[in-house]
Amino acid sequence: MAEVIVITPVKNSLETTLDTARAISGSSIRVKHVIFNDFSTEETKAGLELNQSEIGYELVHLEDHTDHPSPNYKLVLQMAQKMAIEQKLPLLVVESDVVVKPETVADLLDFQKSTAKSGLVGSVTVDERGVVNFPYLKFKGVKEQVIDTSRSLSFCCTLFSADFLNAYDFKGLDEAKDWYDTFISKKSVELGFKNHVLMNAPVWHRPHASRPWKQLKYSNPLKYYFLKFWKGMDKI
Repeated sequence: MAEVIVITPVKNSLETTLDTARAISGSSIRVKHVIFNDFSTEETKAGLELNQSEIGYELVHLEDHTDHPSPNYKLVLQMAQKMAIEQKLPLLVVESDVVVKPETVADLLDFQKSTAKSGLVGSVTVDERGVVNFPYLKFKGVKEQVIDTSRSLSFCCTLFSADFLNAYDFKGLDEAKDWYDTFISKKSVELGFKNHVLMNAPVWHRPHASRPWKQLKYSNPLKYYFLKFWKGMDKI
């Protein structure tokens, strides 16, 4: 029986998604991995279906549940929360530009089980050389193995405790936003839970590989901020 539900929201980026899925399937404990396909191309959809049985994940096509255009992160979180509560399991978000280690999921679960009032537990993100990278650059150079933080956690690789999932209904998430890392992090603290980042359980992160347009932030910032503010993309 699975000890945790792991979800991965996907919008194209098939190769990195399959890397993510293979890494999760190699976890040292049993997990239930669900990929939520958020209106990807037909090519990506076919690739996800083709590799499903070999790698061993469940696949949900959001087009079967909504006609709302991508991104549908709110719906993904709501569906995943319902799934986790029904099965009385914690919920781990691993995004499609992240590669976990075999022990990552177990490390996150072990820490959460041993920590009173745990709300969210995140793995620090690193590059291929093991150097802390976006979005956790704020913790670069920190020597502690575990950081107790009231600052927002990224959902690159973050575990939600069953207690927190039962304390806050994701149906209350703001419809006007695209991403909820900051809001949910703050809500966890507001409800009396503690948030932590594990510096001793790093995961490899390829920033924005799952949303290539965000690379414009570095290569063409004017275009990035035009899309962000004028087009209303990436609302947090």
